[in-house]
Amino acid sequence: MSWQVYLQLSLMMFLQFAVWGAWSPVLAARLLGPLKMSGKQTGWIYGTIYLGCIIAPLIAGQIADRWVATQYFLAAAHLAGGLLLLASARQRRFPPLFAIMFFYALTFAPTLALVNSLMFAHLTDPANQSFGVLLWGTVGWAVAGWALTLWRRFKGNDEGADCLVLAGALALAMGLYCLTLPHTPPPGRAGDALPFLKALGLLSNLNFLIFLIVAFLLASQLQFFFLATAPYLSELGVPGRSIPAVMTLAQVAQLAATAVLAFHTSGIRAQIGFVGIFSIGIALWLAMYAVYSLMPRRVPVILSQGLHGLAYTFFIWVGFVYVNEVAPPDIRGSAQGLYTVVLFGFGFFLGTQFTGVVMDKLKTPEGSFRWRQLFLVPCATTLVCLVAMVAMFRG
Repeated sequence: MSWQVYLQLSLMMFLQFAVWGAWSPVLAARLLGPLKMSGKQTGWIYGTIYLGCIIAPLIAGQIADRWVATQYFLAAAHLAGGLLLLASARQRRFPPLFAIMFFYALTFAPTLALVNSLMFAHLTDPANQSFGVLLWGTVGWAVAGWALTLWRRFKGNDEGADCLVLAGALALAMGLYCLTLPHTPPPGRAGDALPFLKALGLLSNLNFLIFLIVAFLLASQLQFFFLATAPYLSELGVPGRSIPAVMTLAQVAQLAATAVLAFHTSGIRAQIGFVGIFSIGIALWLAMYAVYSLMPRRVPVILSQGLHGLAYTFFIWVGFVYVNEVAPPDIRGSAQGLYTVVLFGFGFFLGTQFTGVVMDKLKTPEGSFRWRQLFLVPCATTLVCLVAMVAMFRG
């Protein structure tokens, strides 16, 4: 892989996750705070991106695997998404905000799989080179959070709408940049069998099936982190303007873990395999939720943000590499789409609904939450996932 291609792919990954990182960690504080939405309404707003991940990725994978060059699809999706994000920043009521975010989700969701399929298409040694590119996604997410924090320190937070404005500007920049990416034509022929049907055939592989089931369960519990962390930190005394930067501790840890994998993937896999890497990731999430529930103090909870970043790398990032190795070359876009549907689609969407209901059930009359009981729920589910991975996955 040439330096030119590496830099192109790295900036692509940086912008892709800067867009998401600008709004996802902190929008809940705006919805639950100034806009006074319920936990269930907040779950629905966050759930739009995951509804999009159910509907769009397999269709997009079909298009990119058979008809349209991937870089052009990405450009169109991000340009449309940027305009929708800017429109969403002006909304204060649930119905219009939900509608706009839903249409935005249909543009953003397929890009999660397609940036990976484009990246893998231009790597000469995907298993070892991919983490050197993926780490820039982590940097992008963190830089977006730091930029938002700096903005709020100087300009205030405008009740939190600034996160959507920043995300919209980044999406427009990403859309234009995608036009400069390496040409990535469809790998298959238009008359071939539908790629997403061939991707579903991968479910006959027992290891792949177990992996997807565990990924689904983990994703459903991650919404306790995404939806509850910002208000939890606020209640523990972290100033609202500092929360975006505090939550980027997860990205700092994720960056460190991704950098390690970029140089030592082969050695680590030779020693513990995919099953060992995935199990470490699950165990780290279990430890984070245990800290949230059993050590409800500011410093331990802030430090535990790093556990999420490490876990995300060892399970979700490595999962993309695993899917790329399992899938035949002509359906890798659709296989990545299938993983995205299960993880970011069904898992995250049902997780937002479940988390929103649990938060409403455990809300106190004073407007706070019974945090210990709340975080024991993902503790239990994550433990089940860890046992299942160790006992049943082979690889």
